[in-house]
Amino acid sequence: MTTSISEDPKSFIRTRAAAAGFDVCGFASATAPWEASGRLKAFIAQNRHGEMAWMATTAQRRGHPTALWPEARSAVVVGLNYGPDVDPLEALKAKSAAAISVYAQGRDYHGLIKGRLKQLGGEIRRALGGEVKVFVDTAPLMEKPLAQRAGVGWQGKHTNLVSRDYGSWLFLGSILTTLPIDPDEASVDHCGVCRACLDICPTDAFAAPYQLDARRCLSYLTIEHAGPMPAEFRPAMGNRIYGCDDCLAVCPWNKFAATAREARLHAREALRAPALADLAALDDAAFRALFTASPIKRIGRDRFVRNVLYAIGNSGDPALRAAAAARLNDACDTVRDAAAWAMERLTTFTAA
Repeated sequence: MTTSISEDPKSFIRTRAAAAGFDVCGFASATAPWEASGRLKAFIAQNRHGEMAWMATTAQRRGHPTALWPEARSAVVVGLNYGPDVDPLEALKAKSAAAISVYAQGRDYHGLIKGRLKQLGGEIRRALGGEVKVFVDTAPLMEKPLAQRAGVGWQGKHTNLVSRDYGSWLFLGSILTTLPIDPDEASVDHCGVCRACLDICPTDAFAAPYQLDARRCLSYLTIEHAGPMPAEFRPAMGNRIYGCDDCLAVCPWNKFAATAREARLHAREALRAPALADLAALDDAAFRALFTASPIKRIGRDRFVRNVLYAIGNSGDPALRAAAAARLNDACDTVRDAAAWAMERLTTFTAA
């Protein structure tokens, strides 16, 4: 006697999730209490969210899945592997080239995941009934604690998700549903005594294990922070111009990671190690053309070129003085400030 879909909904959903291209699928209760809301409140109370005001304004809805959708009963959490084919830390050695966070070297994952979530959600609704809502990380849903509850991975000491099978490299997506589905066993923290992610951080952004101060994080500073970057953090940037993968890349669990299967998540050759001089010369039109369908497009040309100029200042390469000098009369105040800093720093390197 065969088991019906209604009697074995988890097996059906996992099969369909795999068919949609997801690498992992887990289930969690959407109604059970959790401690994540308390950690979020403390994070905001200490102003560790910096300029990300949206975290405070949406804190109540982020506090629990049912605060976002009261009818939700279960969560389906999926993961998509975006593992790189090279060690991201190697990019930090080429000082005259840019280091771009792994997740931003390929196509913007938001649209890709949302499309697959909608496909999966539609199949769930048609086969099992109930209502569904899909979420990627632009929605006020605390996806990492939810993923840990669903057995997808655990939040490591760097606060990011770690998987025993995929290391640091999982994009997450969630489907909330009104269906009652038995939850999976939550993931157990396997960080142990390791503190590699904490020790490698170039700006000492971790106040303690499992506690990030975004105001010191290079991912926050290069992406979310507007205006000139605090001078104390500029040298620590090195050649990182968009995001920072250090705490992810150093994780020992990456020894089990594999290169992403999805071709659209593979690094574009133009973004593997682009020359800083070329990036500093981008005007708005060229910036938009280069970063079409890229998450980098969101920060705009001025913030991006600001980052590039800081990297030029850190390069120690006198040949890049001309690229910095060309931006001294830029229309953007922040870009001009970064260009002047780069020129002064290159002079310091030359004198030394």
